[in-house]
Amino acid sequence: MDVGAAAVLAGIAAFGGMLAVLVGAYGLRQARRVSETGVRVQALVKRYPGADRAESALLRPLLQFVTEDDRVMEVVCPVPSTRRQPFSDGDDVHVSYDPADPRIVVVHGREHLGPERVFIAGGALVVLFSVTLLVVVIAGR
Repeated sequence: MDVGAAAVLAGIAAFGGMLAVLVGAYGLRQARRVSETGVRVQALVKRYPGADRAESALLRPLLQFVTEDDRVMEVVCPVPSTRRQPFSDGDDVHVSYDPADPRIVVVHGREHLGPERVFIAGGALVVLFSVTLLVVVIAGR
């Protein structure tokens, strides 16, 4: 493989990997920021409107809460219901919301940060692969 072609391939892969790392890090930062500095309130779990019970189990429920300035917010739950921790219609859950944008919420005890960590790890692996590819091509020259 030509060194120039390998450098272009490695550069594109490294750029994509770094982008994935940044996206994952941003997601982790946002979740932690809202958890730590957001306003903590209780939210009511509501079944998705217009859905029957069987359909509603597949959809993410709505969370209804009142903000500090007495606005009633209804947002789609950021995490899905699971068998171990189902969201039932009428349950109360603790959430933190961003006062600047109350549509951004974190459900306490159910922060699923796995996808963000996968983005960081996958991006780091792609960057490592691209650097390794470039080193192997240059060393084999």
